[in-house]
Amino acid sequence: MDLSDGTYVTRARSGDSDAFRTLVERHSRSVFRLAFRMTGNEQDAEDVVQESMLRAYKQLGRFDERASFGTWLYRIAANCALDLVRSKKRRSQNQVLAPEGDTDLENPVLTVPAPDPNPERMALSGEVRERLTAAMGDLSATERSAFVLRHFEGMCIEDVSRVLGCQPGAAKHSVFRAVQKLRRALEPVVSAARS
Repeated sequence: MDLSDGTYVTRARSGDSDAFRTLVERHSRSVFRLAFRMTGNEQDAEDVVQESMLRAYKQLGRFDERASFGTWLYRIAANCALDLVRSKKRRSQNQVLAPEGDTDLENPVLTVPAPDPNPERMALSGEVRERLTAAMGDLSATERSAFVLRHFEGMCIEDVSRVLGCQPGAAKHSVFRAVQKLRRALEPVVSAARS
């Protein structure tokens, strides 16, 4: 019989390292998925998972047991991912000569699958992927986080707001702005595909 996260949190607080290891095993895959979608890079996502788990362990005493451990951990992970994305953006803006685009950073999560990959469909899929990747990169860190949590992770607005540490209205507005920006970026491709 599986014990609840709360039971493992209580045990971990009293020094049971196996209990915290169980929490890590339960949640590391979903934290990685969130981090990967926010950073667009596997190595960065792994760094975010490690940093998130370390922060969670250090802050375990501050966790309110009435809350969901998963939501609390997601908030930590989202903050770690936001910190990483922001620091990378600052570093790239501070470089005098930015290196040529690295195709390894393309986000495979944004790949649009094609049921029968004919050349025309593959070309359209590639263009959609490029525009979507660029548009996701143009979103603010908060918009991207809110969009990923809502549309990739399937969280309700209330959970998104808890993870981002904002009011539900602000979370909803961030998701809305992200969707609007992505629609505008994809509109030329969608219009071309219809004609």
